[in-house]
This record gives sequence, structure tokens and C-alpha cells, in this order.
Amino acid sequence: MPPLWISEADVAACLTLPGAIDALERALVLEASGAAINMVKTHAAWGAGHTLHAIGAVFPASGFAGTKTWAHTSGGAAPLFILFDSNSGAVLAIIEAFHLGQLRTGGMSGVATRALAEPGADQMAIVGTGKQALMQVAAVNAVRPLKRVHVFSPTADHRRRFALALERELHLQAVVADSVAEAVSHVPIVTVATRAREPFLVAAMLARGTHINAIGAITPERTELAPDVLLRCTQIVADSIPAAQKLSRELVDHFNSGAREWHTARPLCQVVAAQQRRAADADLTLFKALGMGIADLALAVEVYAKGRA
Repeated sequence: MPPLWISEADVAACLTLPGAIDALERALVLEASGAAINMVKTHAAWGAGHTLHAIGAVFPASGFAGTKTWAHTSGGAAPLFILFDSNSGAVLAIIEAFHLGQLRTGGMSGVATRALAEPGADQMAIVGTGKQALMQVAAVNAVRPLKRVHVFSPTADHRRRFALALERELHLQAVVADSVAEAVSHVPIVTVATRAREPFLVAAMLARGTHINAIGAITPERTELAPDVLLRCTQIVADSIPAAQKLSRELVDHFNSGAREWHTARPLCQVVAAQQRRAADADLTLFKALGMGIADLALAVEVYAKGRA
């Protein structure tokens, strides 16, 4: 059969956020068992912060392989996911993958939050109000129903607009903060989704027991977390440890400093497969997301099956 071209609108029609979270958890269990093979993310950089990315994975037993590629520029990005038959190499589908990527990134934060945040957590802070932010809040809300969301962006107009969007789109009470410290103070879940190149989240801002989703610093020149945040972490989890060793300046600096050994960082797949939940006496917990092909492939397969039907 000829390949399907699956548009952004098709992706949105075929896959909900709760469905994406469930699909991601199933794929992570496969990864933990060795039944999913990840291709570590690679990228090239040029100009004033432009980057070209490639990521992929294989599910041999179900016969799927795929890669996602995109160029992130000041003019925007238009990611595409190419789904292959892993036995014949035939192209099954070409998927416009911007919304897919939002579902993937938000969904992975949802999976991590379900495992690592305090069971009764009902408030969060979102630092950064860009294209990923709304899905990040929606994903946390899907696993920890929220009473209130604290919002910070360096631009006052951006944070006000985003707070209105939260109330309009997700029907959540939003509180606009004037600083990072104000936004995260005494909030049990903190998501940082920025393109910062200098750390802005420091340990003194965070209450004991806070869970952090750090999704913005996905290339080595970026950083969001001060070193003392990682020193306080009871548990450090990443979607891909090899990607973290290659792309996360925060984690590389922490582990190379001798603060602790790399083997103490856990891949999210192990946490999910073990059905691990937060320790009652845990201080900070961290989920570091770099982007992982297994997660993209899991959602692409779901969209392809529904699109083909």
C-alpha cells in the first residue's frame, strides 16, 4: 500500500493526551525488557542557535522502525516522522510531527510526574510559556489533578496571556508570578520549559518534596538548573541516560564533578517497569527530558494504526 501522509490535524484527531501517556508507558515497559531499541539523539548547530536534530527507534517484534528529524531555526520548525516497516524497509507513513512532539514531550512529563511527584500534589509552577508549555500543564493535570498553576515568563505580557490561556483552554486557576522564586515557592511540582543558557532555578527556591520536570535544556549550550538543585535530588531520572551524557550540560557537570556516579541516574523505563513510586522521605526528584526515539515511535504507531483504519 502507498505510504500515508498524516497531517497535524490528523494527529490531533487520532490521539488524545491520556491515550499518549498510556502508549508511552507501554513503550517504556518494552524498553525495560529490551524489546525496544533506541537511537540516541544527534544534532548539529549553526548560526545564532539554529539546530538540526535526528532521533529514532525500532520495535522489532511489532515490525516498526522510525526516525524524526527537524531543523529548529529562528523562523520556526517543521518536524517530520518517517515510519518504516522494520522487516521490509518500506515507508508506511510520513507524519507531520509538531503536535506529535508536543504530545510526546508533555506525555513523558506526565508519566514521570505520575511516578515521582507526591500523590497529593495539586499545584504546579510552569516556568516558560512557549509552545510546549500548555501541553506540559495539561499532562501534569492528567495525572495529578491541579487546583492552581503558578506561571512565570520573563516577559510580563507573555505570562499574563498564558495564564488566560490556562483558564480558557484547561479551566485551571492561574496565578501570575513576578519572579521564578515567587512562582515555585511551596509548589510541589515544577516544570521548566525554557531556552535559557544560564541557570535560573536554585535549590533555596524549592520546598522539600518538590518534583521537577526539566524539559528545556536539550542541547549542551543550554541550562536551567543550578548545581545545588541536583545536589539536593534524592532521585535523578532521565528519558535516556546516553542522551543525557551527550546533551545535558547540567547532568554532565553534576556527575563529572564527582558528586555521585552515573549509575545512580535511572532511565524512566526502569522506574515505570518497576511500578516505582516516590519514597515517602524523598527530597527533590528530577525528571530530565532530552527527547527519545522510543517515545516518538510509540505515538507514531498509535497514530498510524488509527489513521490506516
